[in-house]
Amino acid sequence: MKTHAIVLFSFLALGPACADAADQTGARAEQASVKRTVLRRTPVPNSNYEVVLVLVEAPAHASAGRHTHPGTVVGYVVEGEYTILIDGQPPRQLKTGDSLEVPQGAVHDERTAGKPAKLLAVFTVEKGKPLTTPAP
Repeated sequence: MKTHAIVLFSFLALGPACADAADQTGARAEQASVKRTVLRRTPVPNSNYEVVLVLVEAPAHASAGRHTHPGTVVGYVVEGEYTILIDGQPPRQLKTGDSLEVPQGAVHDERTAGKPAKLLAVFTVEKGKPLTTPAP
């Protein structure tokens, strides 16, 4: 009887902590972020623009979050599957070998499902501006 009481007490005492830990692990998975690595920056002659080559790596179940760019972006899916959601357009599912274009200032999000993805992105943006800006 004493053993059952200890087990029950432990379950009642630790149960919420275990649930909180599971919730935090789930929250971390939902917040898996997209990594952008700048590979090269090249100025566009006689302009205030530059071309920026970026490797985009997105783990499984990641979301970039709604954002904009201060110029156009052209991308190529090197590996995996990727969904792009541009405001005012239907969601577009992309797979290895597909390409995409995001117009300057377009509010959009990018997501992966059960597999990670890698993209090569070419940003043509105003010099000195951040590559991405969060959007509501």
